[in-house]
Amino acid sequence: MSQVFDHNAYLPVMARITEIREMTEREKYFKLELSQPLYHHPGQFVMVSVIGIGEAPISISCGPTAEPVLEMIIRKTGRLTKVIHNMKVGDALGIRGPYGSGFNLDDFYGKDVLFVAGGLGLAPLRSLIDPVMANRERFGKITLISGCRTPAEELYRDKTTAWQKVEGVEVIRLVDATANLRWDGEVGLVTAPIPQLDLQPETTVAALCGPPVMYKFVIMALDAKGIPHSQIFVDLERRMKCGVGKCGHCQINASYCCQDGPVFRYSETMELQEALT
Repeated sequence: MSQVFDHNAYLPVMARITEIREMTEREKYFKLELSQPLYHHPGQFVMVSVIGIGEAPISISCGPTAEPVLEMIIRKTGRLTKVIHNMKVGDALGIRGPYGSGFNLDDFYGKDVLFVAGGLGLAPLRSLIDPVMANRERFGKITLISGCRTPAEELYRDKTTAWQKVEGVEVIRLVDATANLRWDGEVGLVTAPIPQLDLQPETTVAALCGPPVMYKFVIMALDAKGIPHSQIFVDLERRMKCGVGKCGHCQINASYCCQDGPVFRYSETMELQEALT
C-alpha cells in the first residue's frame, strides 16, 4: 500500500511528538500527532527522518485508526535513533508512508491465532494484536508467546497484562535468563511452550516477528504440530532505504521487502534466498 499523504512520496510530512516513554535501556515509545490519519494496515511501516541527520524505516506499533496519530517503539542503534531518543515532547519528526504489504485480517477471521514475538518483534505485532483484541468475537482462541533476553528488556508489560484478562486469550511471557531480576513469567526460549499448545492445523494461523534466527526454530516447532506453511506469516527484518522499491537495499531475489513485504506467508519465503537470514 502506498502512502496516503497527498504530496510527493519522497518528501516527509512533519509530525509532532506528543508522548515519550522509556520502555527499556535501548527502546523508547513515541506517540506522534499527524496532519491526517495514516489509515495503515497491520504490519506496515513508515520512514522516519530528522532533517540534516537521516532517515530510517520504523514499524508502526498501533492498530489501524481513523485518528491522526502514530505510535512507534524506536531502538537506539545509531546516529539517527540517538538523536530521536534525545528529543522531547513537542519536537517534530518527518514521516513518509505507510509502506509495505502487511497482515490481511481476512486471513485471520474465524481462526485460532498464535502470535510469537521475539525481542523488539512485539512492537510491529501489536499493530495486528490491537485489531484482533478489538474484534475479539471474530476470532477463535488467541495465544501470544512473547520472549526477550532478560526482564529488563520486556516491552508492553501493561498491554500483555490487559490482553491476558480478555476471555479466550493466553499470554505466555518468557525470558532467556532472569539476570537476578524479579520475574513472574517463564524462563526459556519462545519455542518451549509450543509443543504443549493445543494447535489444530486446520484452524490455526500464526504470525511471527523477531530476529531471523527465531523463525527457523519456531517454524520447526509449528511443523511438528502440522501447521501448514501457508498459514504461517512472518514479518521480516530487512534493511530498507527508500521505502518505495527504487533503491534495491531490501531486494530478495525479485522481491522487495518494502513493497512485497515486510509480511510474507512462510510458504512464499521458502523460494526467496536470504529471506530468513
